[in-house]
Amino acid sequence: MRFTWLVCLLLGSLAFGQAASPAPPPQSAPTAVAGTAAAPEKPAEATTKPDDAVITVKTPCDDTAKKGEMCDTLVTRDQFEKLADALQPGMAPPIKIRLANAIAKLTAMSKEAEKRGLDKQTRFEESMRFARMQILSQQLTTSLQEEAQKVSDTEIEKYYNENSGNYQETSLQRLYIPVAKQMVAPKVTPAKAAVKKSAAAEKEEAEKNEQAGKAAMQKAAELLRARAAKGENFDVLEKEAYLTAGLKGNPPSTKMEKVRPNTLPPTHKVALDLKPGDVSPVISDASGHYVYKLVSKHTLPLDTVKPEIKNLLASQRFRDAMQQYQGTSQLNDAYFGIPPKPKPQPAKPGSEPEEESVEPD
Repeated sequence: MRFTWLVCLLLGSLAFGQAASPAPPPQSAPTAVAGTAAAPEKPAEATTKPDDAVITVKTPCDDTAKKGEMCDTLVTRDQFEKLADALQPGMAPPIKIRLANAIAKLTAMSKEAEKRGLDKQTRFEESMRFARMQILSQQLTTSLQEEAQKVSDTEIEKYYNENSGNYQETSLQRLYIPVAKQMVAPKVTPAKAAVKKSAAAEKEEAEKNEQAGKAAMQKAAELLRARAAKGENFDVLEKEAYLTAGLKGNPPSTKMEKVRPNTLPPTHKVALDLKPGDVSPVISDASGHYVYKLVSKHTLPLDTVKPEIKNLLASQRFRDAMQQYQGTSQLNDAYFGIPPKPKPQPAKPGSEPEEESVEPD
């Protein structure tokens, strides 16, 4: 999760007070650092004040007069909640416990790193500069998301009126006919087994059988469609389609409830233009042949689809806003070892020059 790396970057911005270590607390009041601590049943506001310490980290004292002693670094409830909210608004209690344990470890390690002067090195400064860009980018993303969510009721109603066709809900019956028939291999007699066929001959025979199977199912689809148009039961016709194709097992259900335009393949959407009781022509694609019967349809009211439209408009706004800040780059090919693009070949006399392909960045 993203809070794990942000913890390392933001801990230094909190003003943790350091004091001499008091006497060990009684066993009945364990600290919040313990990994086995369970989330409190009551809200934190009911048991602690903003200035109460919720994490106590013991580290060697910085004061030379207290050399060899352990001092406490205290994190108050207010400090901890500000950090948790900055990393992940609405952070769940189990994640807060993980964060508290991370603070304990990182506080001790960062203090030792400062004693060694690691925060004065160029490596640290460059890492902080890059981390700052990352954090600011994340903050901008969050800000743009919040702004995109500000969609007015007027905008929602306008979109609904202009795209009412997208909010038609239809009940259909669908007949699926497999694209090819499962051909049964002929019995091989001893005489036929003695005749060896070449690989090319076997391939040609297999292709012929495949084409014959597809042609048989195309014909079956047309016949089943004609029977469906006369009012025959779709479930009965579906079973026949599977038997004709030589398939075992139960065929799919013919009922399709609450169908929306965006749930059907583009070539199948003609079924939504039918009138109740009408049957579509055979619609064929690589997966098989399909016949639809429209049972009923109605337009969903605005109140029902209002949250859906709001999310759609907010997503579009966010994508458009982010597009402005994607940035472009021009790299030094020699430095990064990028091979040069091949030069286009000269066009032959009488032929049109080939267009140079554009590779994505």
